[in-house]
Amino acid sequence: MRNRASLVVRALVLGVLALLALTACKQEESASAGPVAKPEASLAPAPEAASPARARYVFFFIGDGMGLPQRAATAEYLNRRLVMDGFPAQGITTTMAADRFITGSAASATALCTGVKTNIGYIGMDPQLRPMKTIAEMARDQGMKVGIVSSVSIDHATPAAFYAHVKSRSMYHEIDHALVESGFDFFGGGGLKDPRGERQRQKKPDAPVLGDALAKARDNGYRYVNDKAAFQALTPEDGKVIAVNEWLQDGGALPYVLDMTENDITLPEFTSKAVEMLDNEQGFFLMVEGGKIDWACHANDATSAVTNNASFDEAVQVAVDFAQAHPDETLIVVTGDHECGGLTLGFAGTKYESYFDVLGAQTISFQKFTDEILPAFVERSAPFAELRPVITECFGLSFSGDPAADRMVLAPHEAGMLEAAYARSLAGEVEGGGAEEYLLYGEYDPLAVSLTHVLNRKAGLAWTSYKHTGVPVSTSAMGVGHELFNGAYDNTDVALKIMQAMGLEPQARLLTATR
Repeated sequence: MRNRASLVVRALVLGVLALLALTACKQEESASAGPVAKPEASLAPAPEAASPARARYVFFFIGDGMGLPQRAATAEYLNRRLVMDGFPAQGITTTMAADRFITGSAASATALCTGVKTNIGYIGMDPQLRPMKTIAEMARDQGMKVGIVSSVSIDHATPAAFYAHVKSRSMYHEIDHALVESGFDFFGGGGLKDPRGERQRQKKPDAPVLGDALAKARDNGYRYVNDKAAFQALTPEDGKVIAVNEWLQDGGALPYVLDMTENDITLPEFTSKAVEMLDNEQGFFLMVEGGKIDWACHANDATSAVTNNASFDEAVQVAVDFAQAHPDETLIVVTGDHECGGLTLGFAGTKYESYFDVLGAQTISFQKFTDEILPAFVERSAPFAELRPVITECFGLSFSGDPAADRMVLAPHEAGMLEAAYARSLAGEVEGGGAEEYLLYGEYDPLAVSLTHVLNRKAGLAWTSYKHTGVPVSTSAMGVGHELFNGAYDNTDVALKIMQAMGLEPQARLLTATR
């Protein structure tokens, strides 16, 4: 009886399985034959899909030289998460140029604003020297207002790539004329390097000069201001504006954040004024560059780098504040054009420990020390002992005490390193030295760069280069279309993704017409 019952149960199970299999086959046949007819009541046309949101207000922040280690070091120094690091979209971006693995700012900025790889030094042109239309020019031609802000000169490589099309980033005179002919609505930050062609004539006496770019700017309807009071008084009724900080510290750039006074205009202030001047119903495109992050990293000055990076992050906060009032129409993208200096978050002398707080002991940049402090000692060949209290005041490094008990006390070999560097400063070994000198000091004053090296190592930081590196950068985004910026992609893709979010044709285009 038990065997017979088992057979019955087995038969029932097999029957159920067969029925299930038959049902599955019928469903598969129905699916392959097309959708099953539905009751007539359900055949009404489906509602049209809503059009995807278009970014009407676009902020594009570029931290020049801001790689992954610069962002991490700044967050650790501030002891908080950066605004940009809190964005919902985070990506990793490669930076190589068309003709070199380690890129330069001109090639990288061109990729970021056109979606096209190009060669080192080219501005707004592809490797065949064909001018490529930039996101900023596309925005202008769509009726949006356009602004360009930078903490270095506004004709430097990164800002220039958005409005100029020349075969060399050093063609400042041509770039200055392209700036005032761009039709863009707001330029702010550093100055113009060669508006009258004087620099060009010095390099090439027979080179053609296009005239005074600033005079042409006035003819083209631009108002030029270069003091803080006039800057603060600007309103949208003033029309197109070129606003420049009164004190241009080096190379036509804003001072380092460490060296600024209340009379200087900060990068966040330039960003805020740009928003005020550009805001309109048709929308705007604003590019903001933190250019002096890069310059500080070239000189291996970590304190200047992180404080300038912190100011750059404050400028990002300005955009975030604006986006809160326009959440469905704003896109904010933050990236770097390349890493600079080969910054490493760790040093053999500190092993696993980090002491980022010691960076706060530095009160001025390497640049101000080189330009304003050191010359008084070099000119009269003062003994190194006279410099010691000044070094303590400017960099927090002490020549007396117990190095084991106080991190800021110099060990004998560190004090010896600084004294040897000062001897080379006295000898004028700033540029053009041999291989050994370059590895030690780059193209900077030997004492100034040695001071930052010693302080950085005490913090647990080190450098591998005085130039750019091929380390990828991070890209962050929030707002309309931010999900496009997750993942890993090339810097050319950043431009194409922004175009897509703006509702523009997401492909590189030759510039077929000029203004």
